[in-house]
Amino acid sequence: MTAPMLEVEGLTLRFRTPTGLVNVLDRVGFTLQAGETLGLVGESGSGKSVTALALAGLLDARAQTQARALRFQGRSLLDSRGEPDTAAWQGLRGRRIGFVFQSPRRALHPLRTIGDQLQQVLQVHRGLKASAARQEALAWIERVGLSEPARRFKAHAHELSGGQCQRVMIALALAGEPELLIADEPTTGLDVSTQARVLDLIAALARERRLATLLITHDLALAAQRCARIAVMHAGQLVETLPSRGLRDGAAHPYTRQLLRATPQSAATLGDLRSVHGVLPDLTRTDLPACRFAERCDRADARCHAQAAPRTRLTGPHALACWHPVQFVHPPLPIAA
Repeated sequence: MTAPMLEVEGLTLRFRTPTGLVNVLDRVGFTLQAGETLGLVGESGSGKSVTALALAGLLDARAQTQARALRFQGRSLLDSRGEPDTAAWQGLRGRRIGFVFQSPRRALHPLRTIGDQLQQVLQVHRGLKASAARQEALAWIERVGLSEPARRFKAHAHELSGGQCQRVMIALALAGEPELLIADEPTTGLDVSTQARVLDLIAALARERRLATLLITHDLALAAQRCARIAVMHAGQLVETLPSRGLRDGAAHPYTRQLLRATPQSAATLGDLRSVHGVLPDLTRTDLPACRFAERCDRADARCHAQAAPRTRLTGPHALACWHPVQFVHPPLPIAA
């Protein structure tokens, strides 16, 4: 069997602060196959964006990141201490792994034109000569839905709207023809038609080049529409992973069920919408429950607070960590830690 494009096991992240350590990510694990799109969803503050930054070793010195395994196409990206190997990532970013960051205006170089930045990607990662890189850069500007490509080519980030900067970031991430795309809220600030155009472009590239995509979003309906599988994150813990086609009827974790009830597409009227109970726990606490959803969950008991639930498999691609799931499709099978 072909190795996954990306394998993550036991990813843990803590931040050093003046008042102590903050436990941000707790034993996160998932896989991503070539050509597959995996949606990483959850409320704002659930740890989705920081997961992507931790994977790539892009966090600052305050971060303590460790994992049992972190592999790209079977190659370990961890050093001898189990921390992300930044040197290994440097050889992959841009060419084999593309990133779309959540704050595109800050990610773009303020003093260089859009064209210069695109040309550099094409020359460095694809080996194009200057004239060929210019033509390809203009093509990418048009591909992501920006009008007047020649004028945008000469523009700086401060001359573009937030949505236009987002499209430039997507062009930069895809122009190197990566094998893995990590896209953090890639359609933020885009109108509906442009959002669809950009996502269609990513989907087309995924089909043509077997591009693996980790799509990070708070929009559960968007993830269900665009992703083959969905991984649900709450307060730094991955609580459930399941196929998007079975989301509505098959979701078994109480948090996933509450997210579904809070999604406009699930309600016939506004009055039918239900918010998720409570708020995310304060991760600076030293007394966090083993399941960080326990204090918001009406099914929780003492075991949920004291003992972490093992990851169990309901069906082949459907797994969750919960002592009291809403439903079982089949008897749960333990998953190796």
